[in-house]
Amino acid sequence: MDDGRPLFQQIAEQIEDSIIDGSLEEETRAPSTNELAAFHRINPATAANGINKLVTEGSLYKRRGVGMFVATGARERLLERRRTAFGEKYIAPLLAEAHRLGMDADDLKKMIDVWRDDA
Repeated sequence: MDDGRPLFQQIAEQIEDSIIDGSLEEETRAPSTNELAAFHRINPATAANGINKLVTEGSLYKRRGVGMFVATGARERLLERRRTAFGEKYIAPLLAEAHRLGMDADDLKKMIDVWRDDA
């Protein structure tokens, strides 16, 4: 919890990561504001901002008197959003540079295969 981004965004991303990796399944209870605040030693309002961000995006919903729960379809929506962001951050610049270097899709595939084999 210390990479220069606002804490509430980091809280939201940690919950998203848990949804994506399956440790928080759909229709299961998410950590409460107070649990998150105590665990991370932050102000409960900051934790609430992270949770509210996920509610606004449709990843979490509130069951009155029970708590916050992971919404049905949240994992797939998060995966799609992250894949799109991945493409914008990594694939688009990769393709632009490959184009500048005169590389085509086959050249890129061969290069990926070489790097994957070395990993």
